[in-house]
Amino acid sequence: MKRRTFIAGLGAAAWPLAASAQPAERVRRIGVLMAFGENDREGKVRLSAFTQALADLGWTDGRNVRMYVRWAAADVGRMQALAKELVNVASEVIVANSTPVTAAVQRETRTIPIVFVGVSDPVGAGFVASLPRPSGNLTGFINFELSLAGKWLELLTEIAPGVKRVAIMFNPNQAPGGGSHFLPSFEAAARVFGVELTAAPVRSDAEIEKIITSFGHEPRGGLVLPPDIFTLAHRAEIILLAARNNLPAVYSNSYVARDGGLLSYGPDPTDLFRRAAPYVDRILRGEKAGDLPVQLPVKFAMVLNAKTARELGLTVPPSILVRADEVIE
Repeated sequence: MKRRTFIAGLGAAAWPLAASAQPAERVRRIGVLMAFGENDREGKVRLSAFTQALADLGWTDGRNVRMYVRWAAADVGRMQALAKELVNVASEVIVANSTPVTAAVQRETRTIPIVFVGVSDPVGAGFVASLPRPSGNLTGFINFELSLAGKWLELLTEIAPGVKRVAIMFNPNQAPGGGSHFLPSFEAAARVFGVELTAAPVRSDAEIEKIITSFGHEPRGGLVLPPDIFTLAHRAEIILLAARNNLPAVYSNSYVARDGGLLSYGPDPTDLFRRAAPYVDRILRGEKAGDLPVQLPVKFAMVLNAKTARELGLTVPPSILVRADEVIE
């Protein structure tokens, strides 16, 4: 009996040791480089959509994945430094938000998989060989197609029919193709709608103010902001200056209209971040980024700020009211 008791006790004592020897769940490393500033509300919304979608797929920060999130605040130099940092922490996949951020990460690695979110021209930027077969170490989600340039001009002439001169504002250091990506489509649409276009590159607050003030003094001036992380980061100032100078403007991102801009039309950027999570999941499970096709946006929204329209003295036509997904009073 004593011998059996001894053996049973020995087995019980060995059990915790055997259990503790089980391998712990591997913690994977994901780098995320956001183009926004850390305190930008819209940037936080997009990141939250991504992390929640990732959690729904079984990846929880602090349990089986470690997220290294960095915020570039629309600063190109900072983008490069942070891209290097994310490579140095041995990220297994990096999520890159915007064209300049993706370019910065690509310069640091040709082996770590990169999932870009919010790039307009990945082929022209040299990120992928083609949309269906990216090859290399990049894939991701396009935010804006060329045809949207005509849509923005159409909406501007519809809500402000007197507009004849339109400034296309962008930062050449950060806009797709240095600002040239959308210009041919804008020029073709301008001929259809009978407006004169002016490319308006800006790199500072002072240049933004100069352009908006100049076109505000035009009796038939208008403004369009194609996708550009610099102008998005300065949207509060642009909205204020457009109102002060009585300048009708159409924006590519819906949250600009929610913040006080006149009218916006474009894809849902939060949805793009949500859709990026399954690509990260597939890469962590062994698939190659270059085998995953680049995807186009599927959700679009038009947001009208009726309060801003009234302040600008504009009468919103029924054609816009019936098409608007959201009207802000």
